[in-house]
Amino acid sequence: MRVAIVVARFNDFVTERLLDGAHEALTEAGIGADDIEVLRVPGAFEIPLAAEMVAASGRVSGVVCLGCLIKGATPHFEFIASACAHGIMAAQSKTRVPMAFGVLTTHAAEEALERSAPGPGNKGREAAEAVLEMARLLAGRAGMPR
Repeated sequence: MRVAIVVARFNDFVTERLLDGAHEALTEAGIGADDIEVLRVPGAFEIPLAAEMVAASGRVSGVVCLGCLIKGATPHFEFIASACAHGIMAAQSKTRVPMAFGVLTTHAAEEALERSAPGPGNKGREAAEAVLEMARLLAGRAGMPR
């Protein structure tokens, strides 16, 4: 099984911790380093396009999408969060490759750091585990990709 991780560089003090959690989960599941492809994008808004591109390539069984949005004083947060979530869902539906929404949407940096802390509660880890579960489910269904 090959898995892609699309990770936003914006708020990298959080997204790098999410990436570490995802890597740990994939490695613990027996996915080798050569079977993990990391794509870095500027921010959460760019995640869906990269996720769709790598999924459509046929190289991966699943895509872990990681980012971090921290609410500010303007509605920008809501627009980006909504666009990212809908974009990932559309990409998953179009390509039939499972994708996990590991994009934090928090009110403060402290909340984001809490959700990206090392250990079982790391949301990057949880997203990777969800992708693996869905990829296995789809691989076991006749007529379904991967």
